[in-house]
Amino acid sequence: MKNKTKDKKLSLWEAVSLAVGTMIGASIFTLLSTGIEIAGYYLPLSLLLSGILALMVAYSYSHLGKKIISNAGPVAFILKGFGDNIIVGVVSFLMWFVYVVSLALFAKGFAYYFCPLLGITSYTLVEISIIVFFTILNFFGSKFVGILEKYMVAIKVGVLLFFIVVGSITLKQIHFVQTNPSNILLAVMMFFLSYIGFGLVTNASENIQNPEKNIPHAIYLSILILIMIYVGVAFVAVQHLNSFSNLNENILAEIMKPILGEVGYLLVSIGAILSTLSALNATLYGGVNIAYSLAKKGELPKIFERKIWFNEPEGLYITAFLAILFLLFFNLEAIASIISLVFFIIYLLVLLAHYKLIKKQQVSGNAYIVLFNLMALIAVFVSFLYYTYLNKPKTFLTFIIVVSIATIIEFIIKYKNIRNFKKYLSRIEKR
Repeated sequence: MKNKTKDKKLSLWEAVSLAVGTMIGASIFTLLSTGIEIAGYYLPLSLLLSGILALMVAYSYSHLGKKIISNAGPVAFILKGFGDNIIVGVVSFLMWFVYVVSLALFAKGFAYYFCPLLGITSYTLVEISIIVFFTILNFFGSKFVGILEKYMVAIKVGVLLFFIVVGSITLKQIHFVQTNPSNILLAVMMFFLSYIGFGLVTNASENIQNPEKNIPHAIYLSILILIMIYVGVAFVAVQHLNSFSNLNENILAEIMKPILGEVGYLLVSIGAILSTLSALNATLYGGVNIAYSLAKKGELPKIFERKIWFNEPEGLYITAFLAILFLLFFNLEAIASIISLVFFIIYLLVLLAHYKLIKKQQVSGNAYIVLFNLMALIAVFVSFLYYTYLNKPKTFLTFIIVVSIATIIEFIIKYKNIRNFKKYLSRIEKR
């Protein structure tokens, strides 16, 4: 019986596949044209620096993840570090919210490649339709989509590697033009969200074989794989372009078209469509599901199937409705900025929790390394927040409103004693 249970759990490379699949769907197909317009020839460097920043956060995730085995992921880390207080509740709502906004990002990415392929002009209708489609899947059960996920990951990684190889071979010369250093920093901050999928490893930690060993390995491997893919794709993309303005959102397919004709365009478009679909599916039935249940009840069931909205179906409909609102009222760069800002807060709290738990000798890690990583992350966050305040006031205001609403809701919940995390904390500590 024990062997059967173990067989059902994710292996190291299945956990890596989960993280890589989500991270690829989160950015390289959807944000590349925006990144090129900002950083130009320095986009590969920006993606490398974003990856290094992600590795700094991963240091804490890996040490906490191998000790605190919980599908609540960062919420469990913060709960362990700070106890059952208002911070944990606010983070739970912010986690749910960031997944909601991510759905809008994935839907836009899907439309950018799907619509030109079929000659559809109504992008907004397609974006709304794909979210409605995945919401309806809940009535029939979405397990069959989950079966396809690992194949989707293999296909989209294969397409990107193909793009890198073919694009590198056909390069005639390498261009290198100086750009404004502030543009590089902006691209680093925006593309930081390209690596946030590594956290899904900890959101599946209860379902991973030998988590004490495999969680750290899966986190680092997924980030390193993504750094190589992202930097390679960005380098090939910028070297094949003559201009960095007025770019199409389906930039990878457009670059491949003159190299391999319609076949190349079709291949990359299909890879992008599969990529955004798998990320949308994993987010709607995985991350959002967990975050909403924690925010509402402060608990997760002992047996958790990530493909089914267990006993909070209203969360699915609220999530879909809010995602559609963001589709209608925010552009791609604004959505990406909101996601990055919210995750900065979550990551800062995770690192602070790690520092506190090291001091209490409850988890492993070097306190000085964590402190250095924390200071670096704070510097980047403050810079990004200041830039957003100056240049994207609507995005900045939305971020402040979201954090304020999450805090007010949590104060009400605490005051009325609607839920607490003590049961879940005791469950974590028993492991």
